[in-house]
Amino acid sequence: MRHVQRTLDVSERRACRVLGQARSTQRYESKRPDLDRLLVKRMEELGRKYPWYGYRRIWKLLVREGWRVNRKRVHRLWKEAGWQIRTKPKKKRRLGSSENASTLHRAQHRGHVWSYDFVFDRTEDGRQLKLLPILDEYTRECLALEVDRSITGEDVVDTLAYLFEVHGEPEFIRSDNGPEFVSEAVRSWLKASGVRTLFIEPGSPWENPYSESFNSRLRDEFLDREIFTSVTEAEILAEQHRVYHNLDRPHSSLGYLTPAEFATSLAEPVLLPRVAGEALDSPEEGEAVLTLS
Repeated sequence: MRHVQRTLDVSERRACRVLGQARSTQRYESKRPDLDRLLVKRMEELGRKYPWYGYRRIWKLLVREGWRVNRKRVHRLWKEAGWQIRTKPKKKRRLGSSENASTLHRAQHRGHVWSYDFVFDRTEDGRQLKLLPILDEYTRECLALEVDRSITGEDVVDTLAYLFEVHGEPEFIRSDNGPEFVSEAVRSWLKASGVRTLFIEPGSPWENPYSESFNSRLRDEFLDREIFTSVTEAEILAEQHRVYHNLDRPHSSLGYLTPAEFATSLAEPVLLPRVAGEALDSPEEGEAVLTLS
């Protein structure tokens, strides 16, 4: 309408009459409240707190906070705000193969397969830090995140012994062929514990994908964002990150549940056989119910 007025040098009344447009439409201003303003503000706050998150994880955090919003709306606002949208990388076909790879020995339940690998960083004075994450491949829980200047095979045994006391022994442990993992101390102790080892093919890190994925996220979300002044500080912050990973970080392969939420969802009622002469207090006659945690 403004273009017609300027081009033909006519009044608004004349232009509206010729174009069949009601004059009231030219002065209309939307009175709809800005429903998205608070949502965008909160999205921005979460984006600043978790700059490595895409819109899907931001959406999941919003839902947890009580926002009634679907993923498409978050995606639209994310694009309108001009924030980075990470595209899904193209999948690559690897040629490496091994009988101990995760594709052939996939975890089927909690405690079936654990995996571990080392990650390295430095304190502010330039001295080395060595980190040992230990994962449950089925639930994606980080069971331990040890930090020290040096971690030997004996140290690995001590950590595993503690985890076995807390979580029980897994059936398998997957790792690369690092000297600590193939050491006599570790292999003998695992054999005595009844835990079988899955050593991947040398030079084939993609055969241990859960550890590799976790270590990559650990680098992006933690190590590259912290300056450690001492081993003690690194230990404290690493434990805080481990708790955050298990309790607060949505995991896409778990349907955007956290590892702890996914592990909790595994509890299922199990029907126990009736014992002769035993009184029944269960909901259905002839069955007793036990809930596994």
